[in-house]
Amino acid sequence: MLVEEIKDNELLRQFETKTACGLLTIEYAIQERKIFLTKLCANENEQEEKVNQFITSVLDIAEERKFKVVPTNTKIVSFFRKNKKFQQLLPPGIKI
Repeated sequence: MLVEEIKDNELLRQFETKTACGLLTIEYAIQERKIFLTKLCANENEQEEKVNQFITSVLDIAEERKFKVVPTNTKIVSFFRKNKKFQQLLPPGIKI
């Protein structure tokens, strides 16, 4: 894992990690072995590299739990476009 500590806050349905700029979160919804990544919240001063590391760590967690990933947030969709190695996490029929 690239980010030190990621908490899966099941009550709020979000992954969280603390950074120097504040709290980074990705909200999700789980449905039929798919995890929908619906919202990314980051401080505007947050480094893009740190945000990308957080997304990568969340995708690693999804892969460990054998979820297919459906990104609905524009920042996460663009992350998938730039990082083709995560394409295998997408469900069949979804192309990004």
